Order: sequence, then C-alpha cells, then structure tokens
Amino acid sequence: MLPTYNEAENIRPMIEAILSSDQRLRVLVVDDDSPDGTAAIAQEMAEHNDRVHVMVRREQRGRGYAGVEGFQRCLDMGCDPILEMDADFSHDPAYLPDLLTASVDYDVVIGSRGVEGGGESGRGLTRRLITKGAWMYLRLMLGVWRVKDPTSGYRCFRRRVLEAIHLETLRSPGPSIVTEILFRCRKLRIQEVPIRFKDREHGYSKFHLKAMTDSLWFAFRLRLAAIFGKDPAVQN
Repeated sequence: MLPTYNEAENIRPMIEAILSSDQRLRVLVVDDDSPDGTAAIAQEMAEHNDRVHVMVRREQRGRGYAGVEGFQRCLDMGCDPILEMDADFSHDPAYLPDLLTASVDYDVVIGSRGVEGGGESGRGLTRRLITKGAWMYLRLMLGVWRVKDPTSGYRCFRRRVLEAIHLETLRSPGPSIVTEILFRCRKLRIQEVPIRFKDREHGYSKFHLKAMTDSLWFAFRLRLAAIFGKDPAVQN
C-alpha cells in the first residue's frame, strides 16, 4: 500500500521495483488526487498489469485518512500480509522480502533504522539528532520501549492485526497515523528488520517540523486517553 501525493517522478520506478522484488506482491496506490499526474501514471500501469491497483481520493485528504482507506481496501482484496511504505524511495523495495520473511513469525514487522545493521543517509547531524530525540520520546510515551524506530512507516502487518485495531476508529488525519497504529499494536509480537533509510532524490518531502510536533503532541494525547479511558491496545 503506497499513499501518494505528487510522486509522478517516483511512482513508475517504485511500482516496477516492488513488483520485481517478489512475484507474490501486488501494489495498491492510494493517491490524494495529485495535481502532478501521479494517479494517471499508476492507472496506466494498472491497465497493463493486474498486480497494480489504484485508488484516487478527492475528499478528506491527508496521510492518515489515506492510510485507513488503503488498509481497508487491502483487506477487501483479501491480502495477507499487508505492507505499507513511502513511494519516494526513502524506503528501498529491496528490503520487502526481509519484511515478508519475518512476518511469518510476527504480527507486525518494522523496517528499522534503529537496530543493528540499520541506519540512514543523506541527512545532516541536526536532523539525525532530532530524529533520535523523537524516538526516545515516542518510545516512552507510547509504551513501545522495545521498538527502536517508532516513526518508521515501512511496515508489514498480518491481516488479523488490521482487522483487530478497528481502522474506522483511528483519528489521526496526518503522518501521526503511524504512531497511532503502533500504539494499538504495542502488546503484539513486533519484530524490527534493519533498513537503510535515504532522503528522497526527486520531489518534495511532505514531512516537516509542524508534522513532527503534531505527531509528538498526538502521542501525548493517545497516552492520556489510554490512562483515563479505554485502552485501544490489541492483545496477543
């Protein structure tokens, strides 16, 4: 599942790389009506390859809403397991077989920069320090201390997990959907596999300082809601 917005330069090579990484994989592009023609490129590919599927969203746009609708469509398609990743090549499709292999024994598999063998390139020292600080905060706030990279959106879920977390009740409209889902999965069997994250070469990043602060604030609200209300965590 690829949530996209203005990824015209990346979408064709990304889909091709995913499909060639494992013959069992299908691709669902969930596009928020990109003005640069991302969806049109994906739709043209879908016409010639039945492993490619496209959703175009024109209402209530945003990363969080796209993720929920995309996961629901994957469930409707009968997929198991279900993977999500970014379409800008910051998540290398070469790691997809590693996530699929680990998903045999785990409920959630995370492509992680924080475990041995993982890391990132193309980012300055200040950005890396900010990321490390956000990791520490989120691991504590979300109760996922054993997860080294809680902000990774490169993940693989067993079908039963996405069915159990009640997608329709997720509240995050933006990138914080990543931490909201992780919070609900924190009591499940989670495994991290190492990846090398690299900054995009084409297009513009949609993640910025405001998105990060919104995600940190949202994590605090999730913790408070769990303390004073019903804990949404899924049990093993």
